[in-house]
Amino acid sequence: MEFGFTTAAYVVAAVLFILSLGGLSGQESAKRAVWYGIVGMALAVVATLVGPGSGLWLLSILLIAGGGIIGTYVAQKVQMTEMPQLVAAMHSLVGLAAVFVGYNAHIELGNVLSMNEEARHGLEGFAALLAHKTPVEQNILRVELFLGVFIGAVTFTGSVIAYGKLAGKVSSAAEKLPGGHMLNAGAAILSLICLIWYFNTGGFFPLFVMTLAAFFIGYHLIMGIGGADMPVVVSMLNSYSGWAAAAIGFSLGNDLLIVVGALVGSSGAILSYIMCKAMNRSFISVILGGFGGTSGPAMEIEGEQIAIDADGVAAALEDADSVVIIPGYGMAVAQAQQNVAELTRRLRAKGKNVRFAIHPVAGRLPGHMNVLLAEAKVPYDIVLEMDEINDDFPDTDVAIVIGSNDIVNPAAQEDPNSPIAGMPVLECWKAKQVFVSKRGQGTGYSGIENPLFFKENTRMFYGDAKQSLDTLLTMIN
Repeated sequence: MEFGFTTAAYVVAAVLFILSLGGLSGQESAKRAVWYGIVGMALAVVATLVGPGSGLWLLSILLIAGGGIIGTYVAQKVQMTEMPQLVAAMHSLVGLAAVFVGYNAHIELGNVLSMNEEARHGLEGFAALLAHKTPVEQNILRVELFLGVFIGAVTFTGSVIAYGKLAGKVSSAAEKLPGGHMLNAGAAILSLICLIWYFNTGGFFPLFVMTLAAFFIGYHLIMGIGGADMPVVVSMLNSYSGWAAAAIGFSLGNDLLIVVGALVGSSGAILSYIMCKAMNRSFISVILGGFGGTSGPAMEIEGEQIAIDADGVAAALEDADSVVIIPGYGMAVAQAQQNVAELTRRLRAKGKNVRFAIHPVAGRLPGHMNVLLAEAKVPYDIVLEMDEINDDFPDTDVAIVIGSNDIVNPAAQEDPNSPIAGMPVLECWKAKQVFVSKRGQGTGYSGIENPLFFKENTRMFYGDAKQSLDTLLTMIN
């Protein structure tokens, strides 16, 4: 009876997770999709607690309550600008959990194999599942848990480094130890040797050595990737965490964990591929951590950055018929989305055509800008993706860039030695006038200089984005 209920509940939860994932593809359905995920996870937890092998109720409830309290606190404290590093941190926990579960499965398998046939008949839960496995199935289990620990360990240290780079606690520059890819290849070969060793002996030592090698691979892979490429890295680590969960699901014989892990792993991989296309990166290079560098000296930039005040921007907007706003991470940091939404409402009330141009990796996380604009109640139908609006810039009177750098950098097209060479960008410099809202003359998070700021039709609107827009709004009624 318990097993039947758990299986049915897992099927329903899996369907809810699929609906949740599908609903997140659209802004209108995203809120409903989140609730699908919440209900699915709650059902999965309850079904697991009352299913076969359940026990340790007090400890389980305490751990769930503790996790819920910590999660609520973190969710309330973390700003939207910190979401990328929060996602990376969550991936690290998934990876570490996979390592611990794999180690526990190894220990439990050893305990069961040390028992005599009579003692095995009284086992329950996971131990009973192990007791009924044939020698061939036990070897398959060893491979499954070995892979789960390996992927989990890579995900853990890789996510920790990604978090550090996004949070500014680790240098965003691409840094590798002497030997570069040879060290990664050596650690991978060592892990393969440990797999053969572990498969034949079932001992703990090869599992432990592989874990150390995987920790190194995760650390060194992500350290070798520059800050400009962190959005792709976070997406790829999301995929890794899913595959780690799926591998552990096979080890535990948990169908729902397999399904959820496969969903997360495949969707993360697909998203990474889409983002690689958006940034003109090789998918294989992302996996190997071999991108983010340059092949020669950067192109010399001529000219100077010319500043403009709020009066000048307001006058240009009054004369413009077509306006495109390009939001970026700087808008999120300044929490200027409400001001941007108010500016949009006032300009549209004057009969002007105002639209938003969103790059796939704006804000260091896919959909980051869409969420902020939706929060500020900007209509969905005027928020357009890069491919939908890029051809319209030549017919645009004013383009306003708010806290963006790489996604509007013409060096991607003009400088073959640029770290972002070949990356598709929003071609805002083709508009008649470009205003860039920026704190100062720095190069921003990725450290890449932007020729856009020096072009003849560009004017720099210096200052905090929120304060600058506050001033601008007083001049546009």
